[in-house]
Amino acid sequence: MTSAPPERIYLDHAATTPLDPRVLEAMMPYLTTAWGNPSSLYAEAQDARRGLDSARATIAGILGCRPNDLIFTAGGSESDNLALRGAAWAARRAGRGDHIITSAIEHHAVLHTTERLEQAGYRVTYLGVDGEGFIDISELQDAVGDDTILVSVMYVNNEAGTVEPLAEAVRAVKEKNRKTVFHTDAVQAAGILDLDVDSLGVDLLSLAAHKFYGPKGVGALYVRPRTPLFPQQLGGAQEKNRRAGTENVAGVFGMAASLQLAYDEFDSRTAHYRDLRDRLLFGVPERVPNVHVTGPQPSSAHPEALEGRAANNASFCFEYIEGEPILIALDLAGVACSSGSACTTGSLEPSHVLTAMGVPEDLARGSMRLTVGASNTRDQIEYFLETLPGIVSRLRSLSPTWPERTRS
Repeated sequence: MTSAPPERIYLDHAATTPLDPRVLEAMMPYLTTAWGNPSSLYAEAQDARRGLDSARATIAGILGCRPNDLIFTAGGSESDNLALRGAAWAARRAGRGDHIITSAIEHHAVLHTTERLEQAGYRVTYLGVDGEGFIDISELQDAVGDDTILVSVMYVNNEAGTVEPLAEAVRAVKEKNRKTVFHTDAVQAAGILDLDVDSLGVDLLSLAAHKFYGPKGVGALYVRPRTPLFPQQLGGAQEKNRRAGTENVAGVFGMAASLQLAYDEFDSRTAHYRDLRDRLLFGVPERVPNVHVTGPQPSSAHPEALEGRAANNASFCFEYIEGEPILIALDLAGVACSSGSACTTGSLEPSHVLTAMGVPEDLARGSMRLTVGASNTRDQIEYFLETLPGIVSRLRSLSPTWPERTRS
């Protein structure tokens, strides 16, 4: 019998990350003494303004952009909405076209926004993906026309961990139509991959602080100079008239501090993530029969293939069982993980990501996503690998589709 863990084991860092104590410490002055409104002129306000400007410069340095190229938002979903709606409305006002391209495996912050834009008369092409979640660059380029105003392709998929060939995708689009605006949802990429916007070539890039050990409720949208963008939140002149509302100074400062730490410690963190990820990717199939790795496939003969997978992501589908009972049993055993996007937990529908990747519906219902973080240890991963087989075996024995049960 597997012994209980000494403490809770958290393996859902793609959903959110704990606030780094160093980040909280950096935020404290803007929660206590430098609490002024940064848009005002008196001393209290200017203390806040200096903190806001400092944070903007820090984030800009990591992205390789100008400080004024950043718009602070309430999180990744707002950044995605602002990018898509803002670019689409600006293009319509300029009479440039109405065609949008995205992929079938985007986060719902993008897909639900494109659905709403379709209702407003825009045409949307949804690119398919292969069995590992990669878009086809030639298919993307073929889809671009003279009236294509916007392309949105995520950098890292939040469920399968697929790292899209983003720079190549941008080049293909710009070769066909240089005026097409290219957006990427980089929410899962921050702290995992390089975010240099010139290397990537993107015009718009979304971030959310709580994905890299920063506070919840704050995000950013990078906007390349001269990119048309129509404001979506009105009522004030903040963020250069691009997003009304008093800035969350403490949150923004926390986002800057957490992003700086992520890239100061990038090499050690990503090496740690890969070690734990690979133990999961190889260890789960070794210990549990009838399980399938989803996303880019691990191979001891070709370890370089995993360069196409986020360093912190391992995801699976289990035959003859649904994912949620496994998650509940693991939770009772002291392990927190998820069946996919935290934004769709509780849905009875199979993951749209897995469906788009060609995973059969019954298998997709048995999905599990494990995303490791800085505080996870090898001992925690070993505890998980010792605990999981018994849970799966017990639940399968109760499943009407389990062949062993049918034969008995």
